[in-house]
Amino acid sequence: MGVDLSTRYLGLKLANPLVASAGPQTGSLDKLRKLEECGAAAVVLPSLFEEQLEHDQWAIHSLYEHQTEAFAESLSYFPEMEDYNTGPRTYLQLVRESKQCLKIPVIASLNGATPGGWVHYAKEIQSAGADALELNIYFVPTDPEMTSADVERRYVELIASVRREVSIPLAVKVGPFFSAIPHVMRQFARAGANGLVLFNRYLEPDIELDNLQFTPRVLLSSRHELWRPLRWIAVLRDQLDLSLAVTSGVHFAEDVLKAILAGADVAMMTSLLLRHGPETIRRLLPEISHWLETGGYSSIEQMKGSMSLKNCPDASQLERANYMKALTSYTDT
Repeated sequence: MGVDLSTRYLGLKLANPLVASAGPQTGSLDKLRKLEECGAAAVVLPSLFEEQLEHDQWAIHSLYEHQTEAFAESLSYFPEMEDYNTGPRTYLQLVRESKQCLKIPVIASLNGATPGGWVHYAKEIQSAGADALELNIYFVPTDPEMTSADVERRYVELIASVRREVSIPLAVKVGPFFSAIPHVMRQFARAGANGLVLFNRYLEPDIELDNLQFTPRVLLSSRHELWRPLRWIAVLRDQLDLSLAVTSGVHFAEDVLKAILAGADVAMMTSLLLRHGPETIRRLLPEISHWLETGGYSSIEQMKGSMSLKNCPDASQLERANYMKALTSYTDT
């Protein structure tokens, strides 16, 4: 009898902890079917962006406007999104069709920074049949008058506004740049979040010297990016009654195992699937099973959180002492 790889995430029973996260690899039915065939336990559809919602609202508004030239010019201010997904109506169709075709849970995703059309489309996504919704909150404060409390309040209000209108589970995907992560994540839970996805990888701009413009750079994740969410999942595991997902830096079976030991319910993958395709899931699953069997574990649930802040042999390793140890143990070779 083999080990039990099943886990629970957002109240959903999953066959294993491997989830395909939002990205190009989850943007079509053919790709989604292939992910399920290769063993993905759930999929997160590509994010529907706030800019697309605004674009859609402008299109509706244009039907009642006579100044069409001004409207056409205004559309140029919105990012070109057609290569990623084609807008709210097409997105809702993808939700409906994926639910009809797949047996694994389908999680939708909204990406933005203000309530805006989020509430309306969250309700539409729920009606389309999504099993859960991931709020991918991407807000970069640039106003020096805006305090950290203002920023956190903005997040909380956004989560609460969606929670009031939908009953499906909500996961919140955020970046790591909060001064008191346990406190703010608890506020998210009180606002209605059922889970956390740690952490969002904010894209950083570069400067093009030829034309003196800021240009976004997309880099696939590397393994060292797993370290930051590992720490905070270990810290949060026993303090919050929330589902926890690690994202960014998951490239090998070892990375998945580390995430589960820290306390994650699932490990989400984007860069790995983009580099090596869905077939890599087939390789990871037996490697995970073999490690559990060798270590004497009968299930994912048995090992989950055994290296959390509460359960690890030396909790100081997750705090300042580990920083000091890292510095003093470094040798210049």
